[in-house]
Amino acid sequence: MTQRRTSAGLGPAEVRRLCAELGIVPSKRRGQNFVHDPNTVARIVRAAGLRPDDVVLEVGPGLGSLTLPLLAEAAAVVAVEVDLRLAAALPATVARLAGDQAADRLAVLAVDALTVTAEQVAAPQGPPSAMVANLPYNVAVPVLLHALRELPSLQHALVLVQAEVAERLTAAPGSRTYGVPSVKLAWYGRAEAAGTVPRSVFWPVPNVDSALVRVTRTPPPRTRASCEQVFAVVDAAFAQRRKSLRAALAGWAGSPAAAERALRAAGVDPGLRGERLSVAQFSRIAEFGPGG
Repeated sequence: MTQRRTSAGLGPAEVRRLCAELGIVPSKRRGQNFVHDPNTVARIVRAAGLRPDDVVLEVGPGLGSLTLPLLAEAAAVVAVEVDLRLAAALPATVARLAGDQAADRLAVLAVDALTVTAEQVAAPQGPPSAMVANLPYNVAVPVLLHALRELPSLQHALVLVQAEVAERLTAAPGSRTYGVPSVKLAWYGRAEAAGTVPRSVFWPVPNVDSALVRVTRTPPPRTRASCEQVFAVVDAAFAQRRKSLRAALAGWAGSPAAAERALRAAGVDPGLRGERLSVAQFSRIAEFGPGG
């Protein structure tokens, strides 16, 4: 067996040097905040719980701070990077710091993560089984949900997101932060908080706190409704989250009376608000609504 050369990631000086060489000024629009603390990167990789045969999907690899230690732990990494300069430079950085054999196990796709398909991210070692990413904060939720929807091979994920987003993703029914992201993520798997990350480990330093979310794939609720039908109920319920479900779902069902009939058929109190319901209950409602 060929021994792999390990890497602790990129330090502050290396991050700034690479940016200078590539003429890159971190873009706020693209949510580019590069992690430059090797200890934090090592903690993220440990928390991901990777197996040697995992193929990792990394979204927004940037300069490669996380890519390098991921390659030391997994069979391969498929990195999705929308910035063409960063995408073009990443293989050379990996080859220089971790060796050609590590670079051979890296595939870089210069595409928008919101458009990736299973065919695009399939590696010679197999389809991605894990996702580990420092997600751009402005698109973190849609990127995570898109990946889970389009890549059924993903069995677990660890994502670094804005702390407020992490609270919403891991919230339980009845909590103040429970909402659309909480319910939709629960369709795909179980989410749990996996620790916080200080602002000081990023460059440039963001003006928000960050946190890790771990997702473990679980089967969706048993229902005859489709994912799209269930999500339509969720969107309608939280579009007017302060209203009762009878009122909030009136547009979705066709009228308040039709909404009440669907809710009662599903065994849900029409006077409740959406924030009280689990994904299984939303799935049940969808079965009795339009097209259900």
